Amino acid sequence: MGAMLLIAGLLLWSGAHLGAAARAPLRGRLIDRIGIGPYKGIFSLVILLSIGLMVSGWQSMSPAPLYQPPHFLRHVTMLLMVFAVILFIGARFPSNIRHWLRHPQLTGVKTWALAHLLSNGEPRSLLLFGGLLAWAVLSVIVINRREGAWKRPAPAGFGATALHVGVGIALTAALVFAHPWIAGVPLVSSR
Repeated sequence: MGAMLLIAGLLLWSGAHLGAAARAPLRGRLIDRIGIGPYKGIFSLVILLSIGLMVSGWQSMSPAPLYQPPHFLRHVTMLLMVFAVILFIGARFPSNIRHWLRHPQLTGVKTWALAHLLSNGEPRSLLLFGGLLAWAVLSVIVINRREGAWKRPAPAGFGATALHVGVGIALTAALVFAHPWIAGVPLVSSR
């Protein structure tokens, strides 16, 4: 049952995001018909439902591993997570990251998912992180087809980029310590 909930959540998440990205004219007509506020409200409810399904599915699945990844991959995961967070917030802060990458937020999601796949060998992780990795890859393809050639934004400068990276590192540190409450898995030993 847990796997079905997790898969349903992933499909709902992916369908909502990919549908909005791939069907921009349909999205525009829907917004014209019901208004931007109701559209955002419905979209948010669908996303919250998909997250709820993923969390419920994750929690109800057994954490028994299919395989045990090598211990050193845990350190690779931690390093990749620094880059994942910096990239994820790259779409929100002015920095050179938006000058270097067309899709910093989706690249951050892909990095996050890959990092977690490297250090988790249980079925629920393979489903969740593999599914979100597939969604992020498809999203980049759909958006690139819709938008055509990339018009690279102007560089933001060293100071803005350094601030962005600093915020990303600080946020990563906060996430490491909050991980037991977010995912139920401690990353830092209290010994």
